[in-house]
Amino acid sequence: MKRLFSFIASFIAAGVLITPAPAQELFTHIGAIKEGLSAITGLAFTRDVPYASITKDQLRKYLEQRLRETMKPDDVRAEELTLKMLGLVPKDFDLRRNTLELLTEQAAAFYDYNQKRLFVLKGAAEGEEERVALIHELAHALADQHFHLAKFIHEGLKSDDDATARQAVMEGQATWLMTAYLAKEAGGPPEIPQAIIQMMKKSVESSAAEQYPVFSNAPLYIRESLVFPYADGLAFQDAVFRKLGKDAFAEVFVRPPASSGQILHPERYLEHAGLAIPKPPAAPGAHEFRKLADGTLGEFDFRVLLEQYTSAEEGAPAAEHLVGGSYELLEHKRAKFPVLGVASAWDSPESARKYFELYRRVMQGKWKKLEIASETPDKLEGRGDSGYFRVWLDGVTVNQIEGWKTPVP
Repeated sequence: MKRLFSFIASFIAAGVLITPAPAQELFTHIGAIKEGLSAITGLAFTRDVPYASITKDQLRKYLEQRLRETMKPDDVRAEELTLKMLGLVPKDFDLRRNTLELLTEQAAAFYDYNQKRLFVLKGAAEGEEERVALIHELAHALADQHFHLAKFIHEGLKSDDDATARQAVMEGQATWLMTAYLAKEAGGPPEIPQAIIQMMKKSVESSAAEQYPVFSNAPLYIRESLVFPYADGLAFQDAVFRKLGKDAFAEVFVRPPASSGQILHPERYLEHAGLAIPKPPAAPGAHEFRKLADGTLGEFDFRVLLEQYTSAEEGAPAAEHLVGGSYELLEHKRAKFPVLGVASAWDSPESARKYFELYRRVMQGKWKKLEIASETPDKLEGRGDSGYFRVWLDGVTVNQIEGWKTPVP
């Protein structure tokens, strides 16, 4: 499941007609900002960063073109269908349209790491807000000059959860450097007190909902996916900085975290904790199906899923025990109905059972009707809105198959 909204948000390769920026006051700050960021990180800018201004209409065309270049319609359909079957978005959700509207609504500036150019949206922000956005994007430019961001993101696309983690590295570091730069400019040390980190996390999560109506009306998973790289990525970068100092700015790119769980729990990253990704359960009669998509699911995905249908007090603590997850989306060759298989591995039989028990409530929440046909301590079978299902516990692994048109064989 490629994260369409995150992938486009990376702003790779524009190709839209851009109006060169006039010599406005904002861009006179670039030299001082570059010097400040280099002093904080120990990394020098190796070349100038070209800049330009862009209108909202040009941005929309940019995003539409990028979508056409990077994702086929079948890929978008598969991602949307996966999200719907998981219960992370409603049945009538239009992923492509919603993603374009979200990104067009929220963008104030961005760094295009194919063109190696920085863009600021005309009228998106004014005064200090505009300068803060410029600091953030110059931090991306600095990282790109040393760690080749296009390659960094492309390598992460081999795993969905890996891609989520790498997005958090990019945005978390840029957000941290932006804040540290402002602290240094105000006369303090170029770092961020822990209390400010927590305050900023809450600010990122709340301000987006207050300022952006498209964001406010988006499903929880979409909102959390857009906030996660900035809020949790910020806390991750801070934790690594406190451990490694200036070496942290290179370390997170040279040895990137492999999962959203390592972003949420930086100690796992620092301790080089490994991952164990289970294979999704094999669908009976697999020769009758074609594969639409497959990929990994991480702690972030399970945390949002559980919080959406149980509660934050239950969901987040349960998701912390995830070791790894995967999924496979199939489509019947003749009847064209989709079947979703999911496997999740947990750190103990007890935590696996806890998820197994919570998942019944997830099914009750995501479907209008849940019919239980058979239930044992380790297996649950029945029918929901998307078809027949089977969920079973196997040691530390929970397996799920959903969408069958007849009882699962």
